[in-house]
Amino acid sequence: MDPIMVQYPFKTTLSFKPFFDYLKEQGDIIQNAMPCTGLSVDELILHASELNGPIDDFSILDQHRDLVQRLLSLVFPPLVWNEEAVAAVVPFSIRPIAVSPKFSKLFLKKDGTLTGRTNWAKKQFDMSRVVRSYLFILKKFYGFSEHMDYPIIRIVKDRKTGLEQHFKMKFDFRFIDVKSIKKPKVLSTEERDLIQEHLTEPEVLRKILPPENFELSGFTLLQAVDVTNSEVISELERDLIDQDSIMSKDGFLRIQDRLRTLFRHPDLQASLSAIHENQVLFINSGSEMTRNCIFADSSHAPISEFKGTVFEKAVETQQIIRIPDISKEPMPSHRKKAFLENGIRSLMVTPLQYKGKTIGTMVLGTPTPKDLGPLDTLLMEHIRPLFSMAINNSLNDLENRIQGIIKEKCTAIHPTVEWRFRKAAIHHLENMHRQTPRQIEPIVFENVYPLYGISDIRGSSLERNRVIQADLSEHLELALNVVHLAGEAKSMLILHEQKKQLETHLIKLQKGMESGDELSLVKFLQTDVEPLFPHIKSFGPKVLRAIKRYESAIDVRIGSVYRLRKDFEDSISRLTNHLAAYLDQEESELQTVFPHFFEKHRTDGIDYLIYLGASLNETGDFNELYLKNLRLWQLK
Repeated sequence: MDPIMVQYPFKTTLSFKPFFDYLKEQGDIIQNAMPCTGLSVDELILHASELNGPIDDFSILDQHRDLVQRLLSLVFPPLVWNEEAVAAVVPFSIRPIAVSPKFSKLFLKKDGTLTGRTNWAKKQFDMSRVVRSYLFILKKFYGFSEHMDYPIIRIVKDRKTGLEQHFKMKFDFRFIDVKSIKKPKVLSTEERDLIQEHLTEPEVLRKILPPENFELSGFTLLQAVDVTNSEVISELERDLIDQDSIMSKDGFLRIQDRLRTLFRHPDLQASLSAIHENQVLFINSGSEMTRNCIFADSSHAPISEFKGTVFEKAVETQQIIRIPDISKEPMPSHRKKAFLENGIRSLMVTPLQYKGKTIGTMVLGTPTPKDLGPLDTLLMEHIRPLFSMAINNSLNDLENRIQGIIKEKCTAIHPTVEWRFRKAAIHHLENMHRQTPRQIEPIVFENVYPLYGISDIRGSSLERNRVIQADLSEHLELALNVVHLAGEAKSMLILHEQKKQLETHLIKLQKGMESGDELSLVKFLQTDVEPLFPHIKSFGPKVLRAIKRYESAIDVRIGSVYRLRKDFEDSISRLTNHLAAYLDQEESELQTVFPHFFEKHRTDGIDYLIYLGASLNETGDFNELYLKNLRLWQLK
């Protein structure tokens, strides 16, 4: 059995009757559009009477091949049939009854099965077919008007180049009819609501509307549209969001494969470089990629090395430059040698910008001179921003590495003294690159004056505990109500025991909260109580409403009731925000008088620490007048 049919529960039959009914409804419109066959619509249908009922024996199609082709020409005119990838298939399968030459060439193996793969996992695909079938049933017999549009992309390999091609499979379901084998079931309001809520869950729908009670007949039209460029560009967008995609070997090779598909060059090679200060960092130029850092995982060259070359021209003009044959192009001899040894002759150099500044380059190369042309330039213009974003993210990552070294090796820093820490961090990175790692140089600020201040909210800890206790009590009461109603609906010992545990926890909590109660109670509710909900919600509408009240009261971020505590935290936050804003405003003005180290911390209040002295200032200037000024500011 074709694996695509596994788990599909409905009976489907091939029939031209829905198509004939459609032709009759359209009347003169169809008659005027018909090819010159010498037959009217009614005469054509009469000749095809053997196709009007269920077709179980597909040899009938061979017997009436000319007639089938004539009928299908009403939906697939000769120009479409000969030029596009189209087919007619059995409903909700990919079993073809007629395929155009292009469809056969692209998608059919010698045994008639489909080649390639889809963008959907098999389980998802099977689910979507069943859901769409149910939508036909629900629309015809129960008035539902839901629409389902799931893009199916089939990916096949070009038989000449071996590169992937992406085709969107567009289905036309106009010629499908649904029959009810038994009298259609009358749905209750609860069943209609349940269907509406679980439209994408075939197992729920199956219980209400068994699939063996229905049959789908007719045929489906299928058209394959080439969407290779848009799909590959979307894949590149997803790849380049991930920082590892250009920094890891596997990630960049995957990107290179996508570029080969996009530019239709199976031997295309790509490389990326970034510009950092006065250096060019070749991200994927043969250096091992093990640390996922643009500085550590790249080979470096001074930017002056490229003076007078096409690379400098691309950076300065910010224009994409094509080189028909690099053997005739002036560039550093070792760079040219590296290209030629890798079989690269035709080259495209693309400068990458961020906010008007060139931050790197992307180079594409192919083995054949003059292989990359103007249309490739247009395509590169389209994807250039994606790689600019990736390089900018990598440079930001480098800056974060510098800051990370500062934070790892040093104390937290203030902008006033950042100059000293950054200087030490860059020196440390350079030592790592030279493979002479050592501890970051010690940073000491001598002869500084400390000043300190603090504010706090009296009784805030007791109030916090009170609101946490109240929220936890509400959480337990909501859970207790669910279990109580479930026990009333179905008397079960396990539910009775669960109710006793909840009551015990609630009584204990109302007497007072101890350390660790919050974590233990939330864990108990999440592991012992909430897992019951998916099953017991079927115990009746009261239980279902109680579960919904429970779920709506839970804050998804912390997994518990967070109502009174949120009010408390908001009020604390407003107060500390005002205090912090006042200190920031004052601090900003004080920094203009004399630069100094300032650090504040927020709890339920604000405390701050100030240091000032000659060693904190990059110029070394200091006078005790500034110390006296800060002391007076504290008193004020």
